[in-house]
Amino acid sequence: MKTLYLDCFSGISGDMMIGALLDAGADPAKLVAELKKLPITEEYELKWTKVVKNGITSTKFDVLLNDIGHSHDHGHSHNHEHSHDHGHSHNRGHSHDHDHHHRSYKDIVKMIEAAGFSDRVKETSLKIFKKIGEAEGRIHNMPLEKVHFHEVGAVDSIIDIVGAAILLEQLEIDIIKSSQVPVGNGKIRIDHGVYPVPAPATLEMLKGVPIAQSELKAELTTPTGAAIVAVLAEDFCGLPAMKIKEVGYGAGTKSFKDQPNVLRVIIGE
Repeated sequence: MKTLYLDCFSGISGDMMIGALLDAGADPAKLVAELKKLPITEEYELKWTKVVKNGITSTKFDVLLNDIGHSHDHGHSHNHEHSHDHGHSHNRGHSHDHDHHHRSYKDIVKMIEAAGFSDRVKETSLKIFKKIGEAEGRIHNMPLEKVHFHEVGAVDSIIDIVGAAILLEQLEIDIIKSSQVPVGNGKIRIDHGVYPVPAPATLEMLKGVPIAQSELKAELTTPTGAAIVAVLAEDFCGLPAMKIKEVGYGAGTKSFKDQPNVLRVIIGE
């Protein structure tokens, strides 16, 4: 069984996930080709570059909208900053307008279903978005069909989630396991004002996931990252016994003094 282990020692965001999978050998050209199937109206460009985080060479993945620069910031959607912001600032840059494209859960489901992806990519993407939609619905007290995404409806979050599904299929991953997940500390600004870290949706999605303590004043795990790890990881444990084949590092946007802001993925049999 081909196993992917998510070593989230500095948290996880969508852009860090994509960067790490590309770093571990996934083909970016195939990612670009598959993502073109999505009926996204905004113009965007994907960029992946090698960066050094505290001495570790890693891959930084960005979604650039037009020329707003908006870098993936994924803050995740939030901002991502973070690392994608992992810091995520949840903001993701969110470029200006980009944010005003609020997409509903139903819009995103239609988009993914219309794209003509393989069953596996479609199913993985829809499961992750459903997790986010249900969390938002609980927080705002509304049914799933009525949920609108702010940050997570943005182009970069859609690309991060669907892109992760595409790369997991490409790498033929059978099982995903993860370390405990640190969320960070401090405060972040999101659409509804200034909130403590983790953001409400992040916390909601991490129910049942073992959280690791972290003193860093930053948003280490973004809503997109939380949804990915909560939906995909079958087990939360130390590095499992396996023969290691590939290791990849996905860089976040922020840099920290005492630790590399990267997601490490380990692929083995």
